[in-house]
Amino acid sequence: MWLDSHCHLTADEFAEDRAAVLERAREAGVQSLIAIGSGYGAARLAEAADFAEGQPGVYATSGVHPHEASELDDAVKTRVRETLARPGVVAVGECGLDYYYENSPRDAQREAFAWQVSLARELDIPLSIHVRDRGEDAYDELLEILVAEGGGDVAGVLHCYTGSLAFALRGLDAGLSVSFSGIVTFKQATELREVAEALPLDRLLVETDAPFLAPEGHRGKRNEPAWVGRVGETIADLHGVSVDAVAEATAANARRLFRLNDD
Repeated sequence: MWLDSHCHLTADEFAEDRAAVLERAREAGVQSLIAIGSGYGAARLAEAADFAEGQPGVYATSGVHPHEASELDDAVKTRVRETLARPGVVAVGECGLDYYYENSPRDAQREAFAWQVSLARELDIPLSIHVRDRGEDAYDELLEILVAEGGGDVAGVLHCYTGSLAFALRGLDAGLSVSFSGIVTFKQATELREVAEALPLDRLLVETDAPFLAPEGHRGKRNEPAWVGRVGETIADLHGVSVDAVAEATAANARRLFRLNDD
């Protein structure tokens, strides 16, 4: 049984058939999923929690995406705290640094991420982390903030990982897990597959990041959690183990990270 550790089921792309998408996921063996509660503006940061409420196997996060870091103020902080206190909300995020697009100024991104790391430490819950850059600044600064504000006590996952092996290993040393999305299945993603092959299976998660990044075989379509197994198949090939072994390991890793008890 699979666990999709990162998907955006409250995205507008699912407005017409959200229930059917969830049913297809269950039919495909996705026992649980994490619905991400950031990336759509401060006014919508509780939507994932609303969706997860009463849905077996559906959990949520809440936080401020780096694209929207400039929106962070006291009112938003209060809403994030209130949402994190709700049942089924299991992590802060997605949050982090994005110097690729820089939709918010870097100073605002650093401040927002630092606050969310501190909040995760205070509440003793993990982080769902977004990091992207054309160079190395975002990666280096992200770990600096994590160490400074987390004090070594904050767990988390580098979601939709596309960085180097060197940084992934630094992330593991800092207590983070690494999650791969449909990108790892892309024909041109040779270097990323080398990273996935080199990392220990007991620290890996799989995700769809739906509705984005549909895997090979579905490219150009709206992604959905039912296809997370395609990511797992690639990881299984790279590690020379069965698909069932990857499903079991990645689900167990996610349950341990997010402290789920639905196994």
